Amino acid sequence: MLDEGTWTPVFGAHLGAVNCIFSPEAVVQHTALPVAVTAEYLRPTGDLCGPFLMLEEADFHSAQVLSHNLCTVLNVPHDPVALEEHFRDDDEGPVSNQGYMPYLNKFILEKVQGNFDKVEFNRMCWTLCAKKNLSKSPLLISDEDAFKVWVIFNFLSEDKYPLIIVPEEIEYLLKKLTEAMGAGWQQEQFDHYKVALNTSREGLSAWELIDLIGSGQFSKGMDRQTVSMAINEVFNELILDVLKQGYMLKKGHKRKNWTERWFVLKPNIISYYVSEDLKDKKGDIILDGNCCVEALPDKDGKKCLFLIKCLDKSFEISASDKKKKQEWIQAIQTTVNLLRAGSPPPHKEARQKRKELRQKLLAEQEELERQMKELQTANETKQKELETVRKQLEAAAARAAEEEKKRLQTQVELQDRFSLELEREKMVRQKMEEQVAQKSSELEQYLQRVRELEEMYKQLQEALEDEKQARQDEETVRKLQARLLEEESAKRAELEKWHLQQQQTIQMTEAEKQELENQRMIKEQALQVAMQQLEQLELERKEALEQYEEVKKKLETAANNTKSWKDKVAHHEGLIRLIEPGSKNPHLITNWGPAAFTEAELEERQKSWKGKKATSE
Repeated sequence: MLDEGTWTPVFGAHLGAVNCIFSPEAVVQHTALPVAVTAEYLRPTGDLCGPFLMLEEADFHSAQVLSHNLCTVLNVPHDPVALEEHFRDDDEGPVSNQGYMPYLNKFILEKVQGNFDKVEFNRMCWTLCAKKNLSKSPLLISDEDAFKVWVIFNFLSEDKYPLIIVPEEIEYLLKKLTEAMGAGWQQEQFDHYKVALNTSREGLSAWELIDLIGSGQFSKGMDRQTVSMAINEVFNELILDVLKQGYMLKKGHKRKNWTERWFVLKPNIISYYVSEDLKDKKGDIILDGNCCVEALPDKDGKKCLFLIKCLDKSFEISASDKKKKQEWIQAIQTTVNLLRAGSPPPHKEARQKRKELRQKLLAEQEELERQMKELQTANETKQKELETVRKQLEAAAARAAEEEKKRLQTQVELQDRFSLELEREKMVRQKMEEQVAQKSSELEQYLQRVRELEEMYKQLQEALEDEKQARQDEETVRKLQARLLEEESAKRAELEKWHLQQQQTIQMTEAEKQELENQRMIKEQALQVAMQQLEQLELERKEALEQYEEVKKKLETAANNTKSWKDKVAHHEGLIRLIEPGSKNPHLITNWGPAAFTEAELEERQKSWKGKKATSE
């Protein structure tokens, strides 16, 4: 059984009317495997996600084939009888009552131990969905390379359905491929592609990623073999956890001869093979936190030597040049350091950090959008208020202009009327000038009043902000007071509880009832006088409990001694006694009739019992 009960969507099958699990018409939907088994290898992808549809149209033979292939790939025993038992009510028609998912969880997935070939499992999932979803247009990569890109997509995709790979992970993968091909990274070209991608969707599916890499858009000028080697190198690093590999010479432990081997460095092991096809494995170097690597001076005609020290063995290795030697020493030392720290491989740790960074940026972006909305709302409110003030000012200016117009009209009429009466007109003109001066003064006062109103409006806004802050402070103080009141109530309840416990403790021993009653009265008076004597009451309660425990222990000891005494009496005296002639002395009478012993014999036996009891104590 597996330790973890969490389930991760991985794969599944809705076979339709097919006869074989590897049929091209298979439509894969969904199933689940425990996290402890799947790790980073069995992540959901493309059509391998979604609800695991019941095999509504599949015949029983198809379910058998699917179960057998799953058990083979996942390295669990297959139980065909359990499958027949699971679908025993569905003999007359298609499999539809119970569905395949309960059987899959109970009889296959719960037995998975994690010791299966994860690459073969991925290849099985690939076989189920590739022909249906893979693009029909010719690609610059082979089917095997497309499979590796598909597995890499599983590793880099996001943990949500439908599965996609975001532009940041696409850039990371393309950079790794470009670096493996030995070409220069075209950042500007990818930026244009990223802009076009972001305008339409969030990322690419597995099949779109295969089309992107297979189209050669970011590998122009590279032949198929170079692209294939780059994909294989990235696959080895991200999926197979190959940190470094290459040919080096190894010194034998028995014959002491030097042999060329292909070394493969993984997070906790170095394997060496006859050649790079990895078919003939010659041995492993198990790495742990106790291992170390150090450079050696040239000797026996061998150069660029270094030594790998483990607990049970040491391995002498010769690199092709100093650069390779330094690279291998640094890679092995880094691996050992990661093992000591308990850290994952660098590419998995980097993937987790990129994911956390994206989540952090997304949260910051959402917070910024929220703040922008709040600012926009506040700005709209301010604009409405300013518009109201502007309209008021325009109305005031219109009234002032109307008054000025009336004044000018009156002045013209007065000039026409008094043109014939020059003397009178002078007197009237002086009077009118006084009126004009007065009106100008009034207008200036009015404008000054308008400016004062604007200043008062600003002060009012500041006062409102101050009032709002004061209310918030008041609410904070109110909550603090409420919390203090709750704490005080809790303390009072706790004191009451202690008081009740003290009363119960006083009533526990009947022999010391009067003394405890006096103590209780003293303590009640002390509680009424000052709550500070609570600690003293607690000490006295503990002393009473200790006395009670001592009395209890004495009672238990006495009970044990009594039991031991009774056992010894039964052992010595036995339950059977010989019938002898009775004494002429008066016999003792018991509940069962005349006793079988005299009163003198009883006294002798009591003395014997007391002596044995004193000896045992």
